[in-house]
Amino acid sequence: MNEHERSLLMSLHPRYASAILDGRKSVELRRQRVAVPPGTKVILYATSPVMALVGTATVTAVQVGTPSEIWKAHREYGAISRRDYLAYMEGAEQASALLLDAARPFSDPVPLAHLRAGGSFHPPQSYRYVDPETLRGWVQGHPTADEVLRETSPRPAAGEAKRSGEKQAKQGTSSPLGGNMVLAQHVAA
Repeated sequence: MNEHERSLLMSLHPRYASAILDGRKSVELRRQRVAVPPGTKVILYATSPVMALVGTATVTAVQVGTPSEIWKAHREYGAISRRDYLAYMEGAEQASALLLDAARPFSDPVPLAHLRAGGSFHPPQSYRYVDPETLRGWVQGHPTADEVLRETSPRPAAGEAKRSGEKQAKQGTSSPLGGNMVLAQHVAA
């Protein structure tokens, strides 16, 4: 399967999912490297007490660096306090920043009970890749099914996603430490 056909299903605390969907958070910070190409759709799963698919966003770029570098570059966009960030990153040698754009909430979240009725759905501990057929099985019969599938299907052309990621990197998301961070971008061949 082509990597552009898969979506990235991410589990998030409801406050972070809400912050992405209402525009207060445009960077998802993770302890491990998340290597996804620009243009990848992210499906947001809000954990307890919400326990539902709540919306989507699009990855425009991924930056990898030390936790300190990632904090300095993205603290204004992560919707997390320094104390909480440091606690989350404790012991990590590397961190990733997924730069997100085009966040859209679903008109009706898809609850965990429905997802499990449609197949063997298990919320990921952090994230996992999802192919369109698996997603279709999970959401089939839900009032938001068509919306979920539509929001996760379109992919920009590789050149558009690359330009979007480069534009965002030039607009203040590059490393303030003289390029010590790695901007990980995949370009489709």
